[in-house]
Amino acid sequence: MNGEAAAVASSYRGRFAPSPTGPLHFGSLLAAVASYADARAHNGIWLLRIEDLDRPRTVPGAAAAIQRTLHAFGCDWDEPIVFQHTRHAAYDAALAQLAALGLVYACGCSRAEIAAHARQGLEGPIYPGTCRAGLPPGRRARSLRLRTTAKPIDVVDRIQGKQGHVVAEAIGDFVLRRADGLHAYQLAVVVDDAWQGITQVVRGADLLLSTPRQIGLQRALGLPTPGYAHIPLLLDQQGRKLSKSLAAAPITDTDPLPALRLAWRLLGQEPLDPVRSVRDFWQRAAGCWCIERVPACLQLMSGVGDEVKIG
Repeated sequence: MNGEAAAVASSYRGRFAPSPTGPLHFGSLLAAVASYADARAHNGIWLLRIEDLDRPRTVPGAAAAIQRTLHAFGCDWDEPIVFQHTRHAAYDAALAQLAALGLVYACGCSRAEIAAHARQGLEGPIYPGTCRAGLPPGRRARSLRLRTTAKPIDVVDRIQGKQGHVVAEAIGDFVLRRADGLHAYQLAVVVDDAWQGITQVVRGADLLLSTPRQIGLQRALGLPTPGYAHIPLLLDQQGRKLSKSLAAAPITDTDPLPALRLAWRLLGQEPLDPVRSVRDFWQRAAGCWCIERVPACLQLMSGVGDEVKIG
């Protein structure tokens, strides 16, 4: 490794950020393995963040179960875990900063009202801008929205290539604080990635459409933009996202090697066999990981996952 490469590697900071809505399924494990392998291949730091802002959806004990599973699979974090429910003050500060720039406005519309008047975008109804110029008479604020612009936001993803769109046209003015008072994911993830010094985000492609919104927020808040790599979603034999199929049952911690081997194979990496332990697996994997080998799409074919034990 030359001096320049060594400097880049030593500054690498990655993270895995699951929501504690249940135990890890194999699709989530795939993202964790890719994220962890990329960090270790660069001699970098790997962090665990529990994204538990949505308290009504949080399952008691899920965060602890996720930690146990990651530890059993050899994915050990390098710094104390961050729980988003402790970070409300930071999100409020970011909202205040955006408001001072004139980029935040109150919205009094319900979901039903929006759906009745909106056109469809990449992720559902696009907000029609009813409250953009101010709350209509007699309406009270329900949520806070970001005032988006017509400027295209692109990113060169390390796996998916060039991606992007005009957020105002494809998504619309999106919510930063929900009607129930909770801060929105898009705001929280941007604030926390910057606060934790994240330089590379390796995550599932279900979040690919969120990336332009997050880059827009980073620019508005004067925060750095990390590199992005979105691993393909794992689809079952019917072409459904794994997390929405019966195959999304939780993986077990008692025999992690079969699942690790399968994840490694699905991520397009060179075989590591024979490996006799999780420790042995990662000692070999850290030196062999090549993100350029990760395919842009994945489908779990019949019989491929039979060796993975699920609960």
